Amino acid sequence: MKNKDALALVDPLGEALHFLRMSGTFYVRSELTAPWALALPPAQGCLSFHVVTSGRSWLEVEGAEHRLLQPGDLALVPHGEGHRLASEPGIPAPSVHDLRHEHVSDRYAILRHGGGGAATSLVCGAVRFDHPAAHHLVKLLPKMIHVEASLSPQMEWIQSTLRFMAAEAKELRPGGETVITRLADILVIQAIRSWIEADPAAKTGWLGALQDKQIGRAITLIHREPAREWTVASLASEVAMSRSAFAARFTKLVGEPAMQYVTRWRMHIALTWLKEDDAGLADLANRLGYQSEAAFSRAFKRFIGVSPGRIRRGKWSTASR
Repeated sequence: MKNKDALALVDPLGEALHFLRMSGTFYVRSELTAPWALALPPAQGCLSFHVVTSGRSWLEVEGAEHRLLQPGDLALVPHGEGHRLASEPGIPAPSVHDLRHEHVSDRYAILRHGGGGAATSLVCGAVRFDHPAAHHLVKLLPKMIHVEASLSPQMEWIQSTLRFMAAEAKELRPGGETVITRLADILVIQAIRSWIEADPAAKTGWLGALQDKQIGRAITLIHREPAREWTVASLASEVAMSRSAFAARFTKLVGEPAMQYVTRWRMHIALTWLKEDDAGLADLANRLGYQSEAAFSRAFKRFIGVSPGRIRRGKWSTASR
């Protein structure tokens, strides 16, 4: 009873956002003068964020409406797509990688570029996510998310976060890169929260299911206890629903049956562990609730398309899927 009472207090959507812990953050402060333009090439598996701290910038992402970013605006390009930043649309844009950067550290650089006119300052970053829940969430985001400072009650808070990031990068104190990464976490999560609150698309599919009182709790249980011997009946019991009603609602909201979701979740976790954990396959199988290494391997290959051993040997990547 105690576990059920604790679960009743859980925010499933909040837990999903908690999984948005970044790695590989690269942070650039750009000091630009008009006319200027920057082309950012595609970067598979990366999410880019851009904040205008002064001046203005056009953001152009193929397949999305071009947006004018004003001071304090925060924009995300979640899917690693190539995009452009420019003082005005149509200006020829060199690749940002071809321009000279002042590298302050391995993860922080300063870029100065432009024709000497009106000044614009940008803070930009490229980040990766490791947790399977983060991949699941990011996949559902639109091509661009734009948080307008004029409409956001968090404008001053965002600006304070950026000032803190800049100070940490400049001083390079012990732990500074970790602080910068965590502050970038906050900026990105804030942008995603703003989108979830404002866009009707965030009320459908997996995100909508997380916001459903009972199905969201069931998803949280699956995420927390992947090794548990789940059945449709046991999940339904945990959220006080009949088996048939639970099965129908889960499939309707999530887009796949509950037990298929359980298996898929386990395989996503396994994929992460195989890349980062030195434990043997039998140990991983046991940690995910499989009775044998063979049963785990069969399930893994069915969902991922290759054997666990091939992942462990580093001969496969998401690009090959």
